[in-house]
Amino acid sequence: MEQMLAIAAGAGAAGALNMWYDADIDAIMARTAMRPIPRGKVSKLEALVFGLTLGAVAVTVLALVTNLAAAALLASTIGFYVVVYTAWLKRATQQNIVIGGAAGALPPVIGWAAATGQTGLEPLVLFLIIFLWTPPHFWALALNRSDDYARAGVPMLPVVAGRTATTRQILVYSGLLVLASELPWALGFAGAIYGAIATVCGALFLLLAYRLNKSSTARRAAHSLFLFSISYLFVLFAALLVAHGAGSFSRVPAPHAGRSGGWVYAEALTGMARDASGLTNLSKWEA
Repeated sequence: MEQMLAIAAGAGAAGALNMWYDADIDAIMARTAMRPIPRGKVSKLEALVFGLTLGAVAVTVLALVTNLAAAALLASTIGFYVVVYTAWLKRATQQNIVIGGAAGALPPVIGWAAATGQTGLEPLVLFLIIFLWTPPHFWALALNRSDDYARAGVPMLPVVAGRTATTRQILVYSGLLVLASELPWALGFAGAIYGAIATVCGALFLLLAYRLNKSSTARRAAHSLFLFSISYLFVLFAALLVAHGAGSFSRVPAPHAGRSGGWVYAEALTGMARDASGLTNLSKWEA
C-alpha cells in the first residue's frame, strides 16, 4: 500500500508543479481556466512549495519502503515531466506530446522496480503501450481544443500542422499501438484471453482512428476517439490484471511463452494472493 501511495503522490507532485509553471497559459485556456491557481484558490508560491514537498516526500518514502532504484525512477519521472516536458517541450515543439509522453508511460516501470528492485522486458512493454497510446489520445483532444492552444501559444500538432496531418499521425500511432498491445500475449506475459481482448479493443481503436482520418467534420469523430482511448487503456490493463489473478498461472510456461514467462506468472499470482489478505506487499503485475 505504501508503494502505491508513494507513486501516486509522485504523480500528484508532478501535476502540481506542472500547474505552477503553466499558470499563465492555464488562465488563457478554457479547458484549464478553472484550475486552482487561475481561480485564485491557490497562489503560485503555495503550489510550488506543495509540489516540491510532496515530490520529496514521495521519493523518500518509496526509497524507504522499497528500494533506491524505484525511488530514482520516480524522481527522474517527476523531473522529466516538469523540466523536459512542461518547461521546455510543451511550448517549443509540435512533438511535445510524443517525447513528453515518456513521463506518463514510466509508472509501470517504477512499479516493477518497486516490487523487484530491477526493470525487465515486461514493464518496458507496458511502457511502450502507454507511450504509443499518448499521441492519439491527446491529439484527439487537441483537435477540438486547437483554438485554446493557439491562443495560449502552445504548438500542439493540430495548431502547427493542421487537421489533416494530425489525423494521419493519429492513425499511424494507433496502428503501432494495436501491434504493441499484442506483445504481452506474443511474448508470453499474458494468456489468450488478454490477447483476444487486446485484439477487439485494438480493432475498435483503429476503426475510430480511421473514421477520424476520413471524416470531413473532425469534432465528433475526435471526441469519440478521445473518450474511447480512456476506456481502451483501462480495459487493456484491467484484462492484464484479471488474467494474472485468474488462477491459471503456474511455474509451467504458457504454450507460447518462454521459461521466464511462467515464473513471472507464478510470482505475480503469489504476490496478489498476499495482497488480497494483507495489502502489505505489491506483486510486480499489481505495481
